[in-house]
Amino acid sequence: MTTRINPSILAADFANLERELGRIDTADLVHVDIMDNHFVPNLTFGLQMVRRLQEVSPIPLDVHLMIEDPDRWGPAYAEAGAFSVTFHAEAAGEPVALARRLRALGARAGIALKPGTDDAPYIDLLPEFDQVLVMTVEPGFGGQSFIPETMPKLARLADVIHDAGLDVWLQVDGGITEETIGIAATAGADTFVAGSHVFNGEVPAERIASLRAAAAAHSHRPGSGHR
Repeated sequence: MTTRINPSILAADFANLERELGRIDTADLVHVDIMDNHFVPNLTFGLQMVRRLQEVSPIPLDVHLMIEDPDRWGPAYAEAGAFSVTFHAEAAGEPVALARRLRALGARAGIALKPGTDDAPYIDLLPEFDQVLVMTVEPGFGGQSFIPETMPKLARLADVIHDAGLDVWLQVDGGITEETIGIAATAGADTFVAGSHVFNGEVPAERIASLRAAAAAHSHRPGSGHR
């Protein structure tokens, strides 16, 4: 199973983002958290910043929309060249229609679930998405602790994706370290967002390599019966 490490620039030095992107060029994608101070109580980047990051980033952009009305605003991030655009199930009015529009614009379409959001309503919709993001912290702030109670949901999704033969990445975001990444990988995650753990290291590339190795050592075995 392919393991992807996507550092979140929420933990980077905002005054030197181009340099920070260069420090994580061994990662698979760069995770870009878009927060509007409405859906979540924090404010980060917007469309103009994403356009500029797209111009200078050595790796593709993995955009995570923590905003109200992604049905309206989400497609613009795909048009800006983002490799993937993930929106929250709790905020989208028509998630399938939005996913189809994102795909038509050339981006991978992802849907995110907060820790307390039930996955059951989205099981039958999985073929419409390229990625499911299971939040392992409450969205809105970096540096939070991993919530292990989200793992049964992750494992259920992993088994459904495997049993249906779907090409859907299963991403986790929040509190990912060399210790917790093994827990998430065992439950079925293959794509990992890590912010503080990567950027707080003196050499981010070494942290990325360590995370990749830790995840690979605990990767989920298909058919291991998590349901």
